[in-house]
Amino acid sequence: MRRMTMTYEAALQDRVDTMIDACTRCGKCVEACPVTGPGGVVAEPREVIEGVFDILRLSDGPEAARRWANSCVMSGECIKACPEGINPRFLLAMARVAMARQKDELPPRRRQGVVDFRKLSQDVTVLSRMQLTGDMLERLGQRTDTSRRLGSTEGPDRPDFVFYTGCNVLKTPHIALLALDIMDALGVTYRVMGGPSHCCSVLHFRAGDLEASGSFAENTLNKLASAKNGQVLSWCASCHVQFTEINMPAHERMAGTRPFEMTPFMRYLRGRLDDLRPMLRKRVDMRVALHRHPGVPGVMEAGEEILRAVPGIEIVDLHQPAVGLMSNYLRSLPDYKRKLQLDELTAARDAKVDALVAVYHPDHRELCAHERDFPFRILNLLEIVGASMGLVQEDRFKRLKKLQDVELILSETRELLEHHHVKEDAARQSIQAMLAEQPLPLTNAGLGDAPHREAAAASIKT
Repeated sequence: MRRMTMTYEAALQDRVDTMIDACTRCGKCVEACPVTGPGGVVAEPREVIEGVFDILRLSDGPEAARRWANSCVMSGECIKACPEGINPRFLLAMARVAMARQKDELPPRRRQGVVDFRKLSQDVTVLSRMQLTGDMLERLGQRTDTSRRLGSTEGPDRPDFVFYTGCNVLKTPHIALLALDIMDALGVTYRVMGGPSHCCSVLHFRAGDLEASGSFAENTLNKLASAKNGQVLSWCASCHVQFTEINMPAHERMAGTRPFEMTPFMRYLRGRLDDLRPMLRKRVDMRVALHRHPGVPGVMEAGEEILRAVPGIEIVDLHQPAVGLMSNYLRSLPDYKRKLQLDELTAARDAKVDALVAVYHPDHRELCAHERDFPFRILNLLEIVGASMGLVQEDRFKRLKKLQDVELILSETRELLEHHHVKEDAARQSIQAMLAEQPLPLTNAGLGDAPHREAAAASIKT
């Protein structure tokens, strides 16, 4: 391992200084942002970006700049708009760090990062064990009572790729398992890494604890680089941005090297579409709409192209705005988020689609229970690909969330929870958190148009 020439915090600050020096203050990044209106950013674009630089230099700035930083949902339109090749999304992330550090001393910030990490770790652990056997968990690189693994599968010394799941997709494990099934069918060798033991460091970063964030980041970077293949496939958009826009650029400044390249799984799959097409043998006769988030370039375009390759699929454009990195990144604008979701669900109903199809796991978590109230299914894109390939992984998460009852869910999952030695108090807390992740409340209107949904369900069964 090469000796570090600067600290993580110094490396981040060096990037900030370089971008501030390069910026012409044209304001095009602010003009391109889709959430200045919902975020209440009322000022001239040039004034807003200059205010962000005040925050970065002084930890404080004008109201409009603070509002813009805090309302950022990471759509990435600012990056595309910048004529100087600067990354305003990174600068806004660093502005939020500066404001967090100005608000609190290190001890409470560190405690907040630890509390957030422990909650994530418990929820991921409990919800995955509510749904998966030990063999399935080990396939996803997770430790069980009989395993010495910690966030990594056994695998070839030099696999084609490391598949980095991140943490939260383990709450909806059928998605990650389908990704592995598809790679198996393509003959790809891989090693799975992920879960809390391979944290991307975003929680400590958000809390403003750059020392802890840097430590977590370097630990996971070293693990991902240990497979010695130089190629990592990422699933989670949040982890992808944290590594490609924050951690790896900092590491390059610290160590003078880039440990690996990271590619979103959906873009990789589109690159293998010629190999995938002959495997898409079964028709999936469905009219579907794609739930879109543009934050990682090329992912939605790749998803649409893959869907179009599935025999029988018709894609319906709902003409809805595509905003944010993933659904959970709109949490800073809750009213706007609820409106976006309601408008899309209503448009999907009016268009008489068979399914609203998402790419990312948080989108699925937030939307899937709306099957109770609308006459179409909520599916992940890989479920449709898998159906055409003859690959099926049960979506236990959706089945449980649609119950909308803590005691019923505990009863349904008790055998697995006991097998994995999960304490009931922890299970209850994580189930409550799962049910609370419902930005647009359910109407409790029952199962909606059952015949319509049954027909859609029949077309995706194998």
